[in-house]
Amino acid sequence: MTTSQLDYTETELLTTDDIVAPLIAGGRRCHGGFDADGEYHSPRTRFRTPAIAAWADSHCREFDTEIMDVPLSTWPSSYPNVAQAKFLLRSGVSGPIISTLTRIGTVEGFGAMIRHLGVDDPQRFFVESIAGTAISHLNKGLLEAHARDEAGWEEEAGHRDMWFAARDVAFETPPTEDETARMLERMGLPVGGGTPDPEAIRKRLLDARVLSDIDLGLEMLVQRMISILLIEISAFHMFAWAEEILADRDLVAGDGEAARLVSYIRADEAPHVEYLKTTLTEMRDRTFIGESGRRYPGTEIVEPLWDQALAASLGPGREQNLRTARSEVEFALAGHRDRDDLLAEFHSLGSIEPIGAGS
Repeated sequence: MTTSQLDYTETELLTTDDIVAPLIAGGRRCHGGFDADGEYHSPRTRFRTPAIAAWADSHCREFDTEIMDVPLSTWPSSYPNVAQAKFLLRSGVSGPIISTLTRIGTVEGFGAMIRHLGVDDPQRFFVESIAGTAISHLNKGLLEAHARDEAGWEEEAGHRDMWFAARDVAFETPPTEDETARMLERMGLPVGGGTPDPEAIRKRLLDARVLSDIDLGLEMLVQRMISILLIEISAFHMFAWAEEILADRDLVAGDGEAARLVSYIRADEAPHVEYLKTTLTEMRDRTFIGESGRRYPGTEIVEPLWDQALAASLGPGREQNLRTARSEVEFALAGHRDRDDLLAEFHSLGSIEPIGAGS
């Protein structure tokens, strides 16, 4: 579906297609739902999806450039890989898989914070008009829709609880609150309903500044949008991993329901990737206005931040995730009488060995 419309209200960008049956997961109503043919419709996409496509098309025609992108193949596949994960499950070791699904759901819940990223009157930061662009709609529904998708809204559950439901359907006995807290603590995530420390995030973003003359709030917005985009794209490896494992009816419960839940989440993530790519491209191809009044090509702002974030994702961020995953495998096998044999077989099925991992 394409449209020439470029201006939308917040209400429109938060509108969901008409559905005849809601999505129920783990006994709880989730966002989105099914039409009369049983096809799943992602939440808040009636206008959002065609709007993003229209903004991207308009930008490419006006500026004669392509929308920014990075191939999924840029990131290595998931660790443990599918064969390693299935080996663990066949060996009666489900802990690392449960931990992974819990971590994903917990991180998704942090997505509620994205609604606070917007800047007031973004036009003042650009020479060229931003009328009829994704930039101009960040505070008019785009960021809010993203936040609601991830963390839920009012009585409807979002991705956080959908991942937990997929976990609980597949493994039948969900971890207790105490077990979950200990699990998250091992993985370095906030426990007890906490959220990442805003000051710590602010300091990290300040350390990554590329130009002090640019409004701090604007540069932090660009930094976070790039970081979230790279996470969203690289996560598609995890979606494929989870769907394949959770669809194996010989290894997990639920008759494939858990895998279907993941497929719905994957569909919901598509507009996130597209609006982030489009907005960043619109910024890259415009001229920024510094606090001093000086003007800067958008390439001097967006591209260095992009390169920094990509290097972090493929370097320290990737290595930390590998170490965490390896630690969960070792924790699950601690005290197991066949620990050494199981670890040897586990490693033989993969090609990735986290740096600094134990033995």
